[in-house]
Formats: sequence, C-alpha cells, structure tokens
Amino acid sequence: MSFISKKSPLYFITIFYLLCSFILRIVLLFHPITQSKFSFFESLKIFGLGFISDFFVFIIASAFLWLYLLFLSNSKYYKPWGHIIFLLLLSLLAYVYFGNTILNEYGGSLPEIGITFIGIKTVLFGLLLFFPKQRFLLRKILFSIAIFIFVLVIVQNSISEFFFWNEFGVRYNFIAVDYLVYTNTVIGNIMESYPVVPLFSAVGIISALVTYFIVKKSNAFLKNLPTLKQKLSDLTLYALAFLFSLFIIPKLSKLENSNNIFANELQANGLYKFFLAFKNSELEYDKFYKTMPNNEAFALLQQQIGNTNLTSERFIKSDSIENKKNIVLITIESFSADFMKHYGNEQNITPFLDELAEQSLFFTNLYAVGNRTVRGLEAVTLCLPPTAGESVVKRVDNKNKFSTGFVLKQKGYQVKYLYGGDAYFDNMEDFFSGNGYDIVDKKSLLPNEITFSNIWGVCDEDMANKAIKVMNEETKQGKPFFNHWMTVSNHRPFTYPEGKIDIDSHSKSREGGVKYTDYALRKFFENAQKQPWFANTVFVIVADHCASSSGKTELPLDKYRIPAFVYAPNFIKPQKVNTLVSQIDLMPTVFGLLNFSYQSKFYGQDIFKPTYSPRAFIATYQDLGLIKNNKLTIISPVKKVKQFELIKQTNNKLGADFQLYYEEKPLEKIDASLEKSTISFYQTASYLLKNKKLNK
Repeated sequence: MSFISKKSPLYFITIFYLLCSFILRIVLLFHPITQSKFSFFESLKIFGLGFISDFFVFIIASAFLWLYLLFLSNSKYYKPWGHIIFLLLLSLLAYVYFGNTILNEYGGSLPEIGITFIGIKTVLFGLLLFFPKQRFLLRKILFSIAIFIFVLVIVQNSISEFFFWNEFGVRYNFIAVDYLVYTNTVIGNIMESYPVVPLFSAVGIISALVTYFIVKKSNAFLKNLPTLKQKLSDLTLYALAFLFSLFIIPKLSKLENSNNIFANELQANGLYKFFLAFKNSELEYDKFYKTMPNNEAFALLQQQIGNTNLTSERFIKSDSIENKKNIVLITIESFSADFMKHYGNEQNITPFLDELAEQSLFFTNLYAVGNRTVRGLEAVTLCLPPTAGESVVKRVDNKNKFSTGFVLKQKGYQVKYLYGGDAYFDNMEDFFSGNGYDIVDKKSLLPNEITFSNIWGVCDEDMANKAIKVMNEETKQGKPFFNHWMTVSNHRPFTYPEGKIDIDSHSKSREGGVKYTDYALRKFFENAQKQPWFANTVFVIVADHCASSSGKTELPLDKYRIPAFVYAPNFIKPQKVNTLVSQIDLMPTVFGLLNFSYQSKFYGQDIFKPTYSPRAFIATYQDLGLIKNNKLTIISPVKKVKQFELIKQTNNKLGADFQLYYEEKPLEKIDASLEKSTISFYQTASYLLKNKKLNK
C-alpha cells in the first residue's frame, strides 16, 4: 500500500495538520488583540495562500514521519538480515556503553541519553525479531506511540502559537527562539499564568482521540506494508515535493506584503516564521520595545559619547604620540569573577591569574554584556551594546563592520583570530574573516602540535604554543600585530591533559577546567617572556561571559561580573580600577592607553577620559539592561520597563575594591531620566545596525 493513499497514516496526519492550521487562523483572526479589519482580497490571501503555505511547510516538517514509515517493513527480520542487524545493534550498544565515544567527549547527560536510546532500540528490535507471532501487535503499539507523538506536537504547536499571539500579537519570532534557551523561566511563567492541569489534560485527550482514529484507519496499511518498489516510487515523489517546497515557501513568504501587519502575520505559517527567526537571529526593536523619536534618542546619545547627527561617529583625538605596541587580547571561556581569589574564591583554582592581576591594570567592576561566547566576542570586537536577538556574530549581516580589527589594520597592524576549536562553530570564522581577520584555529595545527584534544578542540596549552609560533612569525614581518585568542578548555566536558594540575581530568569538573586554563596561561606567559616581542606587547585578559547566568532576577548582576586586566610590564602601572565599566569599553580604553587617534563608531569609551560617565550594559536575548547611578533599568518586549535599586551587600571577607555585590530591589516609581538613557542606547544601536551605519 502506498504512503500517499487515503488509507495511509501520512494522509490523515496531513489533513489533521491543515485542519489545525485553519482553525488556528480563525481563532487568531477573531482574537481581541487582532484590532484590524480585512478586505476581501486580504481575507483571500490569509486563507488561500495561508493554506498553500501550510501544505508545503508540512511537507518539510513531515520528513521524520516519512523516514519512520519508510523503515517499517517485515523483510528486515528475515534470515539472515534480522540476526545481522540485531548483532550490529548489540555491538553498537556495547561500544557506546563500554567505549570512549564522542558522546563521552562531550560529557553531561549525553552518554546516558545515547545508551538509553540505543538500548531501547536494540530491545524492541529483538522483540520484533524473536516473537514473529506477536510482531503485528507490537508494531501496532509502537506505531500508536509514534503517531501520538506526531499528533501531540501538532496540537501543542497550535496551542503555543495561540498563547504567543495572545502575548505579542504576531506569529513566532526570535522571542520564541529565546524561549527554547530559557526553558526554566518559560515553564515557570506558564505554570503561574495558565490553568496547566486542565490545559495539558485537554491537549492529551485530543491527541489520544486523534491518534486512536488514525491508528484505526491505518490498520489496513499496517497489515499490508508498502513493497520496496512502492517505497522507492513514493520516496521519489516525496523528494521532488520536498525540493519544490524548499523553492516555493520563500516565494510565498514574499507575498506577505500587505500594509496591514495583522494580515501578513495571519497569512504566514508559524513554523516557517520560527525558522526565519532562528536563521536571521534578530528581533525588531521598534516593534517590541519602548521607543522615542530618533532625533531625541541620538541627542541623548550625544550627551553620553559625543557623536554627531544620527550616527555614533566621532573623532577620538590624543594629544600624545601614538604607541603602536603589539596587542594580545585573550578572552577566557566562561570565566566568572568569583573564580578568582580577589572575589572571595577559596579553592585556589586561579593561582596564576590572581598573581597576574596584581601586576596589571585591574578592572574590578566590569560587566559582561551577555551570557554567551558570541556576545563577549561581539563586545570586544564591535564595542557595541547587546541588541535584541542573537549576537551580530551569528547574524546574516555580520561582515564589514567597524571593529577593533579594522581600526588596528588602518594603523598597519597584522590582525588575527586564534581559536583552539573549529572556528566554524558559532559562526566565528564567517564573522571574523568577514571583518578582515586571518583565522588560526584547530585546522591550522599540524599533528605534532597537538598533544591533547576533545570535542571542543585542542587544549589551551597546545593553542598557547601555537600562538607563540604565530607571533614569532608576525614579528619577522616588521609590523605590529593584534592577536585575539579565544580559549576553549574551560568548557564541558572539562577534560585536559593528565598530570598538569592537582585536579584529575577524569573528574570532568568546572574547577578542573578553570585551573587547567589558568595553568595553560601561566605556561603561555612564561614562554612569551622569552620572546623578543614581549617587552613591546600589551596583554588584555578578559572573560567572554560568566559560567552561569541563572539567578533570582531577570538580570542578576553577579552573573555578569567578569575579571579584566591589562598587563604590560614597564609600560602600564599596576593598579585597581573600581569604576563601573562595560565589556564594550575595554578595547577603546586600551586604544586610549596607546594614545591612538582615530575616527570611531564605537559605543565603547575610554574610561580614563574625563567625559566618561560610568555605566554598563547587560542583557539576554530579550531583556536589555543598563546599570547606572546605582540602578538597573531593564527594557523588554511588549514595551515593558522595569527598574531596580542596587543595594550594596557587604562581605567582610572581601577587600574594599571588591565590595561589588548588590541586592536588586524593585522600584515602583521609574526614574524617567534613566529610562530614556536606556532606550536611547539600545534604540540607536538597533537603528544603526539595521541601516548598516556601523559598517566600516
């Protein structure tokens, strides 16, 4: 029997999905938030083109169902193939259970998930193989479970789209993508906001009833499974339909061109909108956040950074001679401030960095802009506040930006990005190469240069040795160099070479990852001190983000505080700076220390300039925060504004420069001046990015 016959489960599930999509459109159309009237032509597009779009999207979305049905057969249980497949599954299970697989390399719960999945698959295949008389019954039970899952996903998606519309008045956008990252917060919000027991009970009952109907109608299909010839024929048709869907769906999306935003959103397919949000990684500021007239926003920005007109551009002038020293920027993976002894840690896991900080210009009160590596890379490269959505690093429009690398290239520097893993990860290679950086990553290392590697890349010690070689070669060119090195060892699975530190690598602990990174950096600096370029080099050490971002509030300050210091013996005097600083200020401050004059588009500032007004930016994908004047202002989607007073919490174990922990007390009355400042920073940054005015 063919997959596409009227007795096929695929036929019934397709009808069910299209029916759910149709009902959802009607519900959204009459929802109170949909405050609009629609012309006959708009209504025709909403339901006509909407239906066509739903159909082609489901062809793509049903790929897993097709694969499941494709592998339903009796022939694979015939001798000798059934026994061969069973032995292969047993061998795979033994390998995953006893061997050191890529799942073990990653660590966490992934090995257990892999073992459980393959174990269940092996047991079920064995039951179907060795009990042929019960095979039909067993298959029907497994088939019912599979169909229930597919139906449940369809029903749950329809419910989710309704609640998303109920809150935002649109189909899925990047907020929905963000919800997948911050699942604990979302689940908590759902539990508190909706009658979850009746709701989930209704979803379960509907899914069960639809599953019962489909399974009952599919009985003939299960008894008379398609032959190999029928499968090949159906697969060919599906492949053609799949390819055509990939072509036609974007074309249909372009027909969402009404001046009525609600008409466009109702016509759209939610799943495709989710895909676009994930791909484009942006959230339109003007649609979801509180705004002010652009002229007013830029006027406020001018008070902060001295820009001109509707830009962030201004000329940074130094009265002293430029000092074109080499610059090595080291961003340390997931390095929270409280890993260091200075901030109260008593585990002695950063002995070298504790020493180095005392010999450096130490920024004790500096905040990361976000909680992902790409946010940290964006901050030190583009010196830009974190805009709504994903980091610029992962966006489509991420090239030819005004960057630290661009400024240094203009001054004759060699510019490189060094990464111990594959720079393809997190779109780093695309971003840095698209902004004029040469890439040195794991692929650049020769086999004899690698002593240890895991799923994330070579150990930090290997990359440190490679960095020394790279810098020695650069010195021969007779031009200064800027090398940005991103470490990797302080990342799950936290494995590293044995015998280097007093924490066993097999423990796979965060403390071990931190201490090994500290050890690798000690070795790097010991080696660097022997090189001819060392005395003419400024080293900038900063975390990309903290190890954890969860807390009791939307933006817990202690989960954004990171260490940062500038080390240059005989050039920069060691001192502690407890001024409030943002991660985006670090490189402009270094440029100031080197007396650079340059045309700037950075939002980041030299904090030693008298015009600097202390503030810091912290954010998630949605919540955008400004720390200023002992208050935290947060702007969020649906034009929400919250404000917290920062009440200092004294810790007698910490020195005066590190009394930087606060309770965030909600304020009922919003400070209008700080609210406007927050909106000004984020609105203008979003505007300039959108209009490509932050390009070089």
